[in-house]
Order: sequence, then structure tokens, then C-alpha cells
Amino acid sequence: MGISIEKARTFRSLPALFSAALLAFAPQARAQDGVEFGADYLMDVMAVAADDRPAKLYWLNNLDVTADLDLDMLAGWRGATMHVDVLANMGRTPNDRAGTLQGVDNVEVASHRLRLFEAWIEQKLGECTTLRTGLYDLNSEFYATDASGLLIGSAFGIGSEVAATGPNGPSVFPSTALTARLDHEFDGGGFVRAAVLNAAAGTLGEPRGLDVHFDNGALLIAESGFEGHGGKIAVGAWGYTQRQDDVRLVDATGEPIQRHAHGAYLVAERPFNYPEGRRAAAGFLRIGVSDGRTTPFRGGWQAGVLVSNLWAGRDDSQFSIGLNQGVLAENFRHVLRADGLRSAAAESAIEVTYSDRIGPVTLQPDFQIALDAGGDADAETVFIAGLRVSLSL
Repeated sequence: MGISIEKARTFRSLPALFSAALLAFAPQARAQDGVEFGADYLMDVMAVAADDRPAKLYWLNNLDVTADLDLDMLAGWRGATMHVDVLANMGRTPNDRAGTLQGVDNVEVASHRLRLFEAWIEQKLGECTTLRTGLYDLNSEFYATDASGLLIGSAFGIGSEVAATGPNGPSVFPSTALTARLDHEFDGGGFVRAAVLNAAAGTLGEPRGLDVHFDNGALLIAESGFEGHGGKIAVGAWGYTQRQDDVRLVDATGEPIQRHAHGAYLVAERPFNYPEGRRAAAGFLRIGVSDGRTTPFRGGWQAGVLVSNLWAGRDDSQFSIGLNQGVLAENFRHVLRADGLRSAAAESAIEVTYSDRIGPVTLQPDFQIALDAGGDADAETVFIAGLRVSLSL
């Protein structure tokens, strides 16, 4: 099977981004008390084979530079911390070839930008309660499971039925929104958290800039559960304050009918330590549902296993396998049928990945299979083989 190479300018971007990552590390050596800098750089190389065409090779890059400030130490602001996260993304879009609804790479972006991803202040309110305000990644705390974190497929981040909502998607990678988040922890590992987010995600560095007006209303979300050494189980619910477009139906003027967008989800993970105490495993399960009218997905689920310390003497070796399925809403299936497609009930995928660190670099070969891509029951099976190379500074 032949492989076509992306344009040469993609290759020229790699040394520049890699050098930027190294330069971002330099301030860490000069960091004063109360300030911590960090940088993570990764490069994905993905070969995508679909529709009986030759496989095509894609390169993607992601540079993530962070700073965490103890405002109590630096400015005498008692109980306050600040977090700043800047992203730079380049590379191509492998999902153009894969044609999936959920995506195949969690750092793929539609446009190359230097973005202010997060910039929030967290204030302690007593011993067990915190308030965060600013630009905030919803998926950093909501609808999140640690055991799914190694997998590269986009569906293992936030559930697709949520990711496909809002005027510009919710406040998740790569575009965040102004947010106020309240979190309270109980004795014994219980927690409850809630957030109000601008419904229109958009941040500094993007053409539309930072939206401070909330003209599109707000996304409300809450999650409650238990988390500790025995694992995690939590339930959440979300909804928009303003009506959203129906994916299918229009009114007499030809404009989309407006609906209340809402949904709920369950996340669970459980560690399974081997008797010898060397190898450790954790399983996860996530299930979500939506109103099924304002998003292509009626719901979805993801499940899998993460194994750490896979080999003796390789403390950074990890293996993970995950399955996911985006269940299509009937309204969206009607749209597909109107376009002449035989609609599938769901889009499904399986991913197998392995990660290990060699010196300062982590290598992660990855393999994915996508079925009924795009919701097309007649779509050829899509095969994705890739390698993620990452460096943390």
C-alpha cells in the first residue's frame, strides 16, 4: 500500500516548535519561590487508510506551556493560586481522510493558532471549598477519567454528545470560555462541583477573540460522586440556558427550530493492583445521553483498561485498550438518509496503544479501527496507525 506525504511546509514547522519547547523550559531554571513553569511538546505521525485509497501520512504538533503561581506567597493573596496555559498547534487534519464524526486524534485542530488556553484564579473558601474563575477547560474536571488519559482518540476525552454542542463547541481543547466553577469536597472522598460557562467558546489568539458578553447564554454543568484510592464513580448533568439549533427541523422561514439542549452522564473507574505490587491496572466506563435533537449524538459510551508498569524495570511502560461508540440521534440519521446514505445506528471504534519513556522522550505507537465512519453504514473500515513522540520539560 502506497503512502503519500503531506506538504513540505509541515516538516519545516517541526524544528521550530521543538526549539520553542526547549526555550520554554529555560525560565524553569530561574523560577522563584511561588512560580512553577512547565512545557509539554508532542508530535503525532498518523497513517490513515480509508475507502480503498492508499494510506496518507499526517503530522500534528502540540506545544503546551504552563505557569502556576502561588498568589499567597507572591502577593499576599491568602488562599489564592493562578494557572496560565498557552497552546501552539500546527500540523494537518487526519480526520479529513478518516471521515469520522468523533475524531481520531485529540490534538487535531481546525486552524493553526497560538492560543491562551487557560487563565484562571482559584480561591479557597474554607478548608474544603474552592472557586475558580477565568478561562477554564471543562474537561479538566468534568466528565474526566484518569484511566482513559493515554488513549489518543478524541472520544476518550469528553463525551461526543457534549463535545458536539454549543455555537462553537463547549469550553474544551482547543478553545475555552469564561467560567466560574465551585467545588466542594466531603470527608471520605465525596465531592460535588458545578460550573457556569460562556456557551460560546472563544479565547485570545483566535479570530473572534475572547467573548465576554454571553450573548449566546451559558452552559450549566454539575457533577457529584466519590473519588479515592478505590477508584471513582460520578454522575453529571448539563444544559444550555438558551435554546440551540435542531440538527434537522426548520420553521416556516427556513430557520432551524430552537430546542433546549441538555444531557447527563456517568463515569466510573476502578484500579486493579496485581498481587506482587509491581504492575497496576485500572478499568474505566463512561456513558452519556443527550436530548438527541441539538447534537448528532443521542448518546455514547467508552470503556477500556490502562495497565502501568507493564514490564519489569520499565517503570514508565503503559498499555491501554479502549472501545467507544457514538450512538446517532434519529434526527441526524434522517439528515444522512436525506443525503442518500444508509445510516448506521452508531459510529464505533477500537484503539490499542503502548507508551514507554526512553531518556527524556516518550514514544507511543498507536493503532485504531473505526467502523461506520461518519454514520455511514456502507463506509469502508478505517485503519489508523500512528506514533506519538512527546517531551515534558
